[in-house]
Amino acid sequence: MATETSKDELLQLVKRFSAYLTVKMSNLFSFSTLDSRSVGAVAGLAVAVVFTWRLLRSNSGPQRRQPKRQAPTTSRSVVTTQPNAVSIPSGDVCSSLEDLRVQNVVDEFFQTAKPSLGQIVRQKLSEGRKVTCRLVGVILEESSPEELQGKSQATVRSSVLEVLLEITKFCDLYLMERVLDDESEQKVLTALENAGVFTSGGLVKDKVLFCSSETGRSSFVRQLEPDWHIDTNPEIIFQLARFIKYQLHISPIRPERAAANVLSSPSLEQFFGST
Repeated sequence: MATETSKDELLQLVKRFSAYLTVKMSNLFSFSTLDSRSVGAVAGLAVAVVFTWRLLRSNSGPQRRQPKRQAPTTSRSVVTTQPNAVSIPSGDVCSSLEDLRVQNVVDEFFQTAKPSLGQIVRQKLSEGRKVTCRLVGVILEESSPEELQGKSQATVRSSVLEVLLEITKFCDLYLMERVLDDESEQKVLTALENAGVFTSGGLVKDKVLFCSSETGRSSFVRQLEPDWHIDTNPEIIFQLARFIKYQLHISPIRPERAAANVLSSPSLEQFFGST
């Protein structure tokens, strides 16, 4: 009876382990490409599967029936015949230790199988190929064209730079902003260049667009017809909801009502989970 119970418990453990692997692997391979970390994770999975298979093989083999020992006739035998004595089969202890080792292998594997930032960006953007994004309040530290005009130079948010570069690797990205003068336009271009956006990323200066009104920025977006538009102005988000597939509204306050294709986040980097 003890052997059958151990087998049943092991079978249930394997079933749960298989279901757990199915869910994790479906999440892992939901991305279109795998980087070197993911390849290593797959190799780790193979090791875990082989280890589990060997464990099943060793436990499912024929069990040799041990001959019963004759109880000694000395006074020590009285101790083993007491009603409160508990006998723990050695096979159950070994099985528990092996199960623990299997669980440790699985835990270690999934700790190393976390997706990269590039994979997260592709997943979040639903494989969108064209993205338009406002500069002020999203890419730049400055929160308005007026603030940008009053400063001697513009500043690119260091926390968003890594996300921005990942987007440029696989998306056709256009940056745009309303400016009050030509000096503000030059400040923006200089800040982007100093941050390495034009050298490390796939962005060129011709894809940084400027206009003199909010309506002009909305017109840019409609003409480009992107898969995603990122903005801080709720009016523009509302106006474009009928024309753009997806939008990301950058705002510290989550709007009470929003279209089904409009998402919200306090910042671009928080949306992609890079902070």
